[in-house]
Amino acid sequence: MPPPDLVAADATAEELPHNPFSGATGGIWRVRRDGRDAVLKICTPGRPDAPAHFQASGEPGHWNYWRREPEAYRSGLAHTAFADAGLSAPALLATEERADGSVALWLEHVPGTPGPACGPAELGELAYRIGAGQARWLGRPPAHPWLARDFLRDYTTAQCPPTEPDWDHPAAVAGWPGSLRAGLRTLWRRRADLLAAADALPRTLCHHDLWPMNVVLGAAGPVLLDWAFTGPGAIGEDVANLTLDTFFDGLVDLALLDDVAAAVAEGYRRGLGGAVDDATIERAIKLTGAAKYYWLAPRMLAAAAGPPRRGAYDARDTAGVFAGRAPVLAVVTRWAQEALG
Repeated sequence: MPPPDLVAADATAEELPHNPFSGATGGIWRVRRDGRDAVLKICTPGRPDAPAHFQASGEPGHWNYWRREPEAYRSGLAHTAFADAGLSAPALLATEERADGSVALWLEHVPGTPGPACGPAELGELAYRIGAGQARWLGRPPAHPWLARDFLRDYTTAQCPPTEPDWDHPAAVAGWPGSLRAGLRTLWRRRADLLAAADALPRTLCHHDLWPMNVVLGAAGPVLLDWAFTGPGAIGEDVANLTLDTFFDGLVDLALLDDVAAAVAEGYRRGLGGAVDDATIERAIKLTGAAKYYWLAPRMLAAAAGPPRRGAYDARDTAGVFAGRAPVLAVVTRWAQEALG
């Protein structure tokens, strides 16, 4: 249940899916407020039970700065960033500074089609709007001090284990063919090259957590949820993440992977409207996608070597996760090879 100082004990409250490991999140619920459904999100300065690689920070430029989402809504950036392209955010109903130092964020509940129910055409249209929205920020992303300073580098460095994993761990051998394990090893060893190449791409404003769980197709168009990571970034980052993270947690049929990748890339090219040449866009998607997920296989191997832990969204067991993510990880390794040569 949500905190009793915010929601009465007899109120109807439904906990919504979210990442339980983030130290910046104290919970998310759909509740009744003023006679209508609303979403309550608790933003916290840190949680002792959060893993070190997902702990919150009080530094405004940090990738997991805990006040970023309230700032994004209070400033109006979440609502206006991509509004010209028909992308919006939930309406801000209220914010409350709480005695424990956290912030209660009250947001409009947006009815509509949830992102995981979208097909390639809908995701391609979303990518088109992202491209059109990001075109206005090319070369001049906003400079609010609370925006993520360098999300791609800072987030991935935090997620990646400090030492090279055992690529022959039994879970890897069972779920990944030898060619994929070799590709993942090369990906991990070339992570610095990927990040350096991504640094050289044209810059824009990014959402930085664009995936189906953060999208609702509302009556007036797509609505983007969870602005906790927003900040400047390279072109391609958001749509590369959309392509890959649509499939990592087993929420969408893997048979759609190629169709989604093609639709998203084409939509994004159309959205940018010729502001960036096609070859740069294609390379940007591949570079940033590979850079965003070089850490995932090592993190999976580290988790497989430890005690079982329930994932945030993926309900599969360890074997199912390794086998189910193999085709997506194969795309990541191929993108890295094609982008770096």
